[in-house]
Amino acid sequence: MSTLLVVAHPRRTSLTFAAAEAFASALDAAGETVEWVDLVREGFDASLGVADEPDWADPRKQYSAAVAEEMDRIRRHDATVIVFPIWWWSVPAILKGWIDRVWNHGFAYGGATYPHRRAWMIGIAGATDDAYRKRGYDEAMRVQLEVGVLEYSGVIERRLEILYGAIEGQSAVVIERARTLGVEFGLMR
Repeated sequence: MSTLLVVAHPRRTSLTFAAAEAFASALDAAGETVEWVDLVREGFDASLGVADEPDWADPRKQYSAAVAEEMDRIRRHDATVIVFPIWWWSVPAILKGWIDRVWNHGFAYGGATYPHRRAWMIGIAGATDDAYRKRGYDEAMRVQLEVGVLEYSGVIERRLEILYGAIEGQSAVVIERARTLGVEFGLMR
């Protein structure tokens, strides 16, 4: 199995990258292939211009060359995993722009479904799970991302995992949980 691992964080030394590396190392140990997408270092342009604006009347619209390349990269793999820091109870702008531009009409919805049966999102949260539950942030994110993005795009084996406590001294727990998720993901073939 081949997995596209998308990471959205400006610092390569971040806990987000450490979690992504733990996840990828578990897949590698299982003999799986991983292609990394570092949205920041690759200079992905998150702004949606006219060329990539959905055309509701034309599900076969030809998008920009940059978006067509991303779509082709996705098609070369069997699954997608997206790892990101949770900022403002959502994804970073660069990741939102990647989803807006690439998971587009005619590719991931609008007469089509996202090419992968399995796509997971792993968010790294600064606060504890109690803090998220107290205000319903966890459920709001689940609806927004798991339902609003993954389910809407026809992903059958979809999952949002929130790894809590990044700024609460739980870095080791976050990394170990990411590794465990990688093992689980690899076993699901």
